[in-house]
Amino acid sequence: MAEWNEDTDSDIEDLEILNDFNSYFNRPYLVRPRENNFVKWDDTEFIRRFRVSKNTAFTILEEIANDISHPTNRNHALSACNQLLLTLRYYATGCMQITVGDFSGVHQTTAGKAIKKVTEAIASRRCRYIMLQDSEEDKRKHQNGFYNMARFPLVYGALDCTHIRIQSPGGQNAECFRNRKGYFSLNTQAVCNSDLKFSNIVARWPGASHGSTIFQNSRLCAIFESGQMGQLVLLGDAGYPNKKYLLTPLQNPVTEAEKLYNESHIRTRNCIERAFGIWKRRFPVLSLGIKTKVELVQDIIVATAILHNLCIKHNDVMPNLDVNLENIIDVTGSDNNQDTTLSSNYSNNSYRRQMLIDNYFSSLQ
Repeated sequence: MAEWNEDTDSDIEDLEILNDFNSYFNRPYLVRPRENNFVKWDDTEFIRRFRVSKNTAFTILEEIANDISHPTNRNHALSACNQLLLTLRYYATGCMQITVGDFSGVHQTTAGKAIKKVTEAIASRRCRYIMLQDSEEDKRKHQNGFYNMARFPLVYGALDCTHIRIQSPGGQNAECFRNRKGYFSLNTQAVCNSDLKFSNIVARWPGASHGSTIFQNSRLCAIFESGQMGQLVLLGDAGYPNKKYLLTPLQNPVTEAEKLYNESHIRTRNCIERAFGIWKRRFPVLSLGIKTKVELVQDIIVATAILHNLCIKHNDVMPNLDVNLENIIDVTGSDNNQDTTLSSNYSNNSYRRQMLIDNYFSSLQ
């Protein structure tokens, strides 16, 4: 009878590990079938799976095809079309990359590389699709669009921040990304116009950052401070400091004119809440949590904002959205660090707001 030896068991375990290693890396090369999703689905089913219409997908594909195409078809490389649809599927589901890889017939690693390449290519078109329009015709168009909502004059855009959920980035500064609601996020600032298109977006601040801090350190603030937008104003909630170009609600309205101002302000600024809701509903990856590096998360936020604008331009169909009214009517937000009482109405920053109430809203009663 052979004598038992610990070294023998160790050798057997090492051999099993080596066999498993060899079986994994020496598997036969397999090319899984890749369906043509543009042909397979009709318009309705295509939108259900990719959250954009075929027209929108073709538009962005023409823009980025040269950036994402492989020079050859060697090793059955993914076409530009398949890379785009794989990425759109990721945005539309927010699932693991291995899942979208299975949907497209590729390995998880290939799926991850395709998502990164396509996202960066779309985000690089930011200046073309997300921009402040400063021509007189565009200013007048935005002003009229907002005025038709609730008769609030001289409005260029509605301003607010929203949290985009991410996984913990790790490292010494990880807690900077934990927001006041307890989860990790990027606090993303955006401005939208009356048709819910984004005209400005800032997607680089950790979740613990205050919205007013983001605004005061943004290029958007510098543009309005310089007077480049003339008499036009932005509408923000009570968490922002009231300025001559950024109007916020009154904390304690007393007169009928002040109440009318607040009501008109809330109804007009409502569009940024609706824009955020439609944006996140169209691309659930923004709500469910993005499990990539922070740098790629920033690009995903910008890329989906560009797609959001394109979808609105092409009138892509989306289900009705139930807006969270609590986020709209809470004009005394707990983050408000500015005195908006009537005693300060004639300070330098509040002078224009009070003049607007006295000279315009009092005449509407």
